[in-house]
Amino acid sequence: MMKLGYTIFYVHDVKKSLAFYQAAFGFECRFLHESGDWGELETGATTLAFCSHALLQQMGKRTQTPDPLAACSEIALVTEDVAAAVERACQAGATLRQSPEEMPWGQITAYVSDPDGFLVEICTAVG
Repeated sequence: MMKLGYTIFYVHDVKKSLAFYQAAFGFECRFLHESGDWGELETGATTLAFCSHALLQQMGKRTQTPDPLAACSEIALVTEDVAAAVERACQAGATLRQSPEEMPWGQITAYVSDPDGFLVEICTAVG
């Protein structure tokens, strides 16, 4: 059976991105390669990882900076207190994109973007 193992964000500064996610969301660093080009956070069953643009380019791939106003993906972080999590994230350097709002199905959701421009949903569990 297949399982989702990693979500990887391509960033300019892996160490800086790890530090932001630690401060904003309380994740612990699982691994940072000595080159500084790869890092992982303790995030549960699926690992949130960061790879430098430089490493990706060395592998012959093109990079692109995300646009939170024209997002093509997001990660969702689940918490019981969305408002407090949004406040902590913004104090750590996130940009508020949508204040906490109750959805018709009962879930509370909010959106921030991280300093690299990736869209992060902060929400309660569905159901």
